[in-house]
Amino acid sequence: MTEVLRVATYNIHKGVQGIGPARRLEIHNLGHAIEQLDADLVCLQEVRKLHRRESIYFKRWPELPQAEFLCPEGYEAVYQTNAFTRHGEHGNALLTRWPVLSHGHEDMSDHRFEQRGLLHVGLHVHERPVHVVVVHLGLIAGSRVRQVQRLADFVEREVPAHEPLVVAGDFNDWGGKLRAPMKALGLHDCDWLRGLTYPARLPLAQLDYVYARGLQPRSLMIPRGRIWWRMSDHLPLIAEFAF
Repeated sequence: MTEVLRVATYNIHKGVQGIGPARRLEIHNLGHAIEQLDADLVCLQEVRKLHRRESIYFKRWPELPQAEFLCPEGYEAVYQTNAFTRHGEHGNALLTRWPVLSHGHEDMSDHRFEQRGLLHVGLHVHERPVHVVVVHLGLIAGSRVRQVQRLADFVEREVPAHEPLVVAGDFNDWGGKLRAPMKALGLHDCDWLRGLTYPARLPLAQLDYVYARGLQPRSLMIPRGRIWWRMSDHLPLIAEFAF
């Protein structure tokens, strides 16, 4: 029987949708939605550890950090901060069904106006080590190119070449321009399938990707409908890989 790894990536927009007095808290709905993804690994971006202003504004603001609050029963949450703001901090998270062996963080900021980073987690999956890197790349095209190179340097330094690797997240990659440099690193996605994830209400582009090395891409799925586009400006992307 083929062993399959089901990986989801989701930019949750800090658990809040809208702006000003019309903004609404979606973190509770996101918790139910993440359970429905039924993924072995859920790679999250724009996850708030804390936000002092919003926690006062919203009466139902969770007492736990968002990564822990969203973590389904039977999963483990790993979080690392990318950005510090006036009222709090936010970053990347991994929710995993598989045991965590190690975790770390690497600053990937390209300039002072965007704080970016990667989360690296070592897992024990089907009796073998698997590495997962969660990323949220910059808004400027040149920054993204440099950040992929920094990712390459990190992987060469920290991930043994013979161990499977998953790299997932919000690449902000309009037009799939980063696919070629990712393939040059041996990282492949389900590039024969359309994976439009942004904007959630009327998806026109794929900004979110799941790449893997040492695993075979098999399928791609994106939930759609009103309940999904109300929760975040991105739709989740779910990819399956075979060992």
